[in-house]
Amino acid sequence: MKKKKRLSMRSLLFVLAGIVAGGLVFANIEFTIPGRDSALSLSSKPNFATAKNNFENYPIQSLRDFNEAFVRIAESATPSVVTIFTEKTVNRRTISPFEFFGRSPFEEFFGTPRGGGSNGRKEVQRGLGSGVIVTSDGYILTNNHVIDKADVVYVRTSDNRKLEAKVIGTDPKTDLAVIRVNAKGLKPIMIGDSERLRVGEWVIAIGSPLGESLARTVTQGIVSAIGRSNVGLADYEDFIQTDAAINPGNSGGPLVNINGELVGINTAIASRTGGFEGIGFAVPSNMAQKVLTSLITTGKVTRGYLGVSIQDIDENIAKGLQLQNAQGVLVGTVVEGSPAAKAGIRTGDVILEFNDKKSMSSVELRNEIAVLSPGSVVKIRVLRDGEIRVFSVRLEEQPALSASASSSTTEQQQSSEELGFRSQALTPQLAQQFQIQPGSGKVLVTAVNQSSNAFRAGLRAGDVIVSVNRQVLTSYAQYTAIVRKIKSGDLVFLLVDRRGSKVYFAFNV
Repeated sequence: MKKKKRLSMRSLLFVLAGIVAGGLVFANIEFTIPGRDSALSLSSKPNFATAKNNFENYPIQSLRDFNEAFVRIAESATPSVVTIFTEKTVNRRTISPFEFFGRSPFEEFFGTPRGGGSNGRKEVQRGLGSGVIVTSDGYILTNNHVIDKADVVYVRTSDNRKLEAKVIGTDPKTDLAVIRVNAKGLKPIMIGDSERLRVGEWVIAIGSPLGESLARTVTQGIVSAIGRSNVGLADYEDFIQTDAAINPGNSGGPLVNINGELVGINTAIASRTGGFEGIGFAVPSNMAQKVLTSLITTGKVTRGYLGVSIQDIDENIAKGLQLQNAQGVLVGTVVEGSPAAKAGIRTGDVILEFNDKKSMSSVELRNEIAVLSPGSVVKIRVLRDGEIRVFSVRLEEQPALSASASSSTTEQQQSSEELGFRSQALTPQLAQQFQIQPGSGKVLVTAVNQSSNAFRAGLRAGDVIVSVNRQVLTSYAQYTAIVRKIKSGDLVFLLVDRRGSKVYFAFNV
């Protein structure tokens, strides 16, 4: 019971983590929308700030000096922070009293559909977030969710100027966006190197939490962790975690280091209550700068594409692969015709290094591939059947929908079989029932015991078993012969086909 309670609290925490810190706080309904200025255009090259501060070498001999150092950092970064206001048009339907009796009598005379005509009216919802000026010619970096689907965007600068902004480009996969204003006298922030951040470093968050009246609020904390992923906020996650107070409205504002340099874009909070609880997330500046440059120069983001699905290696999978250590990243699906397939990479290969850097996790590797430009040639060092192989691969542009592992959530009755799941020979009828391609394999998982190790490992009904303990299946009879030899406590190592994606599972029976 205690375990279930812990799990539910953990689930609650990360569900609420999805409540973005600057999610548009809509209020103040109006009925008119001002026009937008579309004169601003893309630049050939961003004009980033180059004047570097030297606060990190500020001599500290007293508490007054320590206090003065933080004041100088805040004074340096605050003029680059803006409050972002958005307006979005929505259709608000009003219900005629007659409609409570079913059909409005006006339809008989005018043919007016429900919710249309005079029963609908346009309203404007207002939202608020933060942003940071990154070039002297008016480019501002913020979160995509701050300006998403907005009809009108305008900002208020530190010197109290209200400026209309144009959306230059968005990247929902990293929750970043770039807007631009036409103004002079702007102070861009210096962009720092987030790769140099270490856990425990002092950082400052600046933004407009909870409303315009609290614009350019400064909070201070430390870097609590780096490389946070699987938070569920974006497709590409490599978050900086901080305990600097971040609240709704802070989204899109800067996280700065002790030198007053931008090292992150504040994006979200993890909270059970919706308020500050000491866990905030920021997109690292290195990721943000690459997205920013691409959006400014081309209006879109292009990413490198290898053409594989990958997964982390745990101790059980390491045993199944007969690896000495649970290290590297395991290749599942290799997309036909992809760069990986052309180079000779196969399902079951363990990627040890990518461009001479050790591959520690699938999330990290996925980000490393994505940030590279199409056409980049990369070196991949893999382990295959106990032998080291090195491949040179030319990345292509990531397609709109690349192959990725998808999960089947079909759950049937619990099984009493020793392996923890039921299986049958894959027939055309079963393929149709489970909506999978006929000929995907020989053995279909039809039900999984939810209290079994197989279920905990991730096996689900609808999975097609391709191999057992590294033996490729050619018939259901072969499968049953292999399974009969498996004893209680043995490790089972499965390769399954899940709707076109290859995934490995390992568990003890």
